Amino acid sequence: MKHIVAITSCPTGIAHTLLAAEALKKAAAHLGHDIKVETQGSVGTKNALTPDDIAKADVVILATDIRIDSRRFAGKPIHETSTSEAIRNTNAVINDALELTPGGAPKPAIEAAAPSAGKRLVGITACPTGIAHTFMAAEALQKAAKALGHTIRVETQGSVGAKTPLTPEEIAAADAVVIAAETKVDLSRFAGKPVFSTSTKHAMKAGKEVIETALAQPAEGTATSSATAKTAAKKPRTGPYKHLMTGVSYMLPLVIAGGLAIALAFAIGGIHAGDQPGTLAAALSTIGGGTAFHLFVAVLSGFIAFSIADRPGIAPGLVGGMLAQSLGAGFLGGIVSGFLAGYLTKFLADKIKLPVNLEGLKPVLILPFLSTISVGLLMIYVIAPPVQGMNNAMNAWLNGLQGANALLLGVILGGMMAVDMGGPINKAA
Repeated sequence: MKHIVAITSCPTGIAHTLLAAEALKKAAAHLGHDIKVETQGSVGTKNALTPDDIAKADVVILATDIRIDSRRFAGKPIHETSTSEAIRNTNAVINDALELTPGGAPKPAIEAAAPSAGKRLVGITACPTGIAHTFMAAEALQKAAKALGHTIRVETQGSVGAKTPLTPEEIAAADAVVIAAETKVDLSRFAGKPVFSTSTKHAMKAGKEVIETALAQPAEGTATSSATAKTAAKKPRTGPYKHLMTGVSYMLPLVIAGGLAIALAFAIGGIHAGDQPGTLAAALSTIGGGTAFHLFVAVLSGFIAFSIADRPGIAPGLVGGMLAQSLGAGFLGGIVSGFLAGYLTKFLADKIKLPVNLEGLKPVLILPFLSTISVGLLMIYVIAPPVQGMNNAMNAWLNGLQGANALLLGVILGGMMAVDMGGPINKAA
């Protein structure tokens, strides 16, 4: 008997994905082999393969119609095909995959690493920008682990993307996982590993304590726990705070790029750069102020909703954010629409029950449609009018803080920058 792992995926993640998965399971059972199948698509990842599943596998089958990250299967023979081929010629697909195994004999399981005095850890650090706190926390964890006689490999994440990504082999060999993040981090690849979640600030200030707490976690699960009240008090802020910071992390590149484009337009064409049609200054002004700044509220709203409800929340979040921008509710309206879209979509996902063969319609049809219509109507008739008034009043007050009141404006901005150092108030400033 051979051990097989497989991934099936089509663009929607519904019909072909599920049909290919079922076909591979039935054919493998008929041929006397063991198989684990992970499905990917618009509904997210289902039946995710664990590091143990991959380690025991003799061969990997990728029956996909879209690009799949295969780095976690490094060192394993991989047979790639399409979902339609897996559905129509399932036995042939499995036999072709098994031909890739040396001698047709099962591969021995990966031997456990030789015991040593130190422990192995892996970690992820992430802040909304992926710049200062992300790398400072990573360095602090590395120094703390070294001082305690352990080793740690840290993957850094942020608006610049993932750097030094962890490999499946490193995760499989790890004794514990440390997540120091202020944004949403996918924990599916750490299934079965002790996981300790905290903030980047905690990792920077008390790296040794974080390492020791991670190693003291239960053998399985991702719950953050601590034996001391001191550590418990330092749990990372989750819920609305983390959802907001996820939205901010995706919004910031637009704000920065748009702001720099506007500044460059002013440098070339002066303060009235946008009123000079056909010039480079006007083009830059259109890129920055006319496009990037019109998108950032929608992106903020969309990814707040994504953090709450995963991919089904993106469509209502983006639509709600665009309505907030077009109706004058601005930044505040985008925050409200993001949370509204996220929690409404999550509520509908939990409450709407469908037969298994229709379940795939929820994330691509039912949830986006119902939540987008609901969020749109609420934004137009209920939320945008009062938020627009509040936004206009705030803008008028801030615009009045010029001339003799410039010092007060500086104090307000300085206070906002310093009050939560990297948090939502800091980013709003």
